[in-house]
Amino acid sequence: MANKGEKDERRKKLFQIAEELRERTKKQAPEEGFRVVITGKGGVGKTTLTAILARLLARDGYKVLAVDEDPQMNLAHAIGIPKEVRDKIIPLNRNLDYIEEKTGARPGTNWGLYFSLTPDVRDVVERFGVVGPDNVMLLVMGSVVQAAAGCLCPENALLDAVVKYINLRKGEVILMDTQAGLEHFGRALARGFKQAVILTEPTYNSVQVAVDAAKLARQLGIKYVHLVINKVKKDKHIEKVEDILNELGFNDFTTKTVIPYDELVEEYDPEVEAILSNPDSVTYKKVHELKDILIRYAE
Repeated sequence: MANKGEKDERRKKLFQIAEELRERTKKQAPEEGFRVVITGKGGVGKTTLTAILARLLARDGYKVLAVDEDPQMNLAHAIGIPKEVRDKIIPLNRNLDYIEEKTGARPGTNWGLYFSLTPDVRDVVERFGVVGPDNVMLLVMGSVVQAAAGCLCPENALLDAVVKYINLRKGEVILMDTQAGLEHFGRALARGFKQAVILTEPTYNSVQVAVDAAKLARQLGIKYVHLVINKVKKDKHIEKVEDILNELGFNDFTTKTVIPYDELVEEYDPEVEAILSNPDSVTYKKVHELKDILIRYAE
C-alpha cells in the first residue's frame, strides 16, 4: 500500500500532466480561431465532410460555427439536428422580413431603387443560429441569387455582409459548406478564410471543377488549399486523378488526403452519427487526419 508521501507525489504528477495537456491545447487553438471554406462539384461529399469536421473539432474543445451556403442545404440533417428543428429553419436568403429589416428593401418588390449595401448583421448568429450535437452552431444562409451575374439585390447584399461579419468573429472555428464556385463572395472570403478544402471524385469532370475552384482560391489569396480525393475504390483511381491534374496543368495543393469509398457513408447519407460512433471507420480516420492538418496550418 502506498504511503501518504507516495500518494502526494502521484497526485502531483497527475496535476502536472493535466497542466501540460491544457497548455498543449492552448497552443493548438489559435486565439482568433480559423476559417475554412469547403467546396467542390455537387455530390462529392462536401456536406458529409463538413459535418464530421465540425463535430470532431467541437469534441476537441473548439467553438465551432458551421455555415451552410450549399444550394441543397442538407448540413443541418448531416450534423444531426432533429427534423422538428430543421423544419423550422428558414435560410437567410429566404428570410424576407430579416432582409427587409437590414437592407431596407423587400425582395420581389421595388427594391431596385434604394437599399443598403452594408447592412448591420451583428445579430445574425444569435438570432438564427441553431445549436446541434456537440454544441456545434449552425447558420443556414442559402445560396446567392444566380439569376443574373453579379446580381445587385437585397438578399445578395445581406449574404455578403454575413460573410464579412463572420470574418470578424474571434475565437471560433468557422466551416463554410459552399457551392462549387467561390467567386460570388470574392474579397469577403479572402479577408478571413485562409484555408480551403476542395473535394473531388476520381472523375475528369469532378477534378476539372476542383482545379477551377483551387485556382480561384489562390486568386482570392487563400493561403492553404487542401485537396481531398473522395470515394476512392482502387489505387489506380489516385493515379487517374494525378494524371488529370497533370493534363490540366495544375497541381498546386498544400496537402492531399485520400478517402476510400465507405459503404457506411452511403448507407446513412447524409447523417454522420454512425461514422462518428465508429472510430474504426475509414472515413472517420481520414477526416480525423484532415482535421489535424487544418489545425496545424491554422497556427
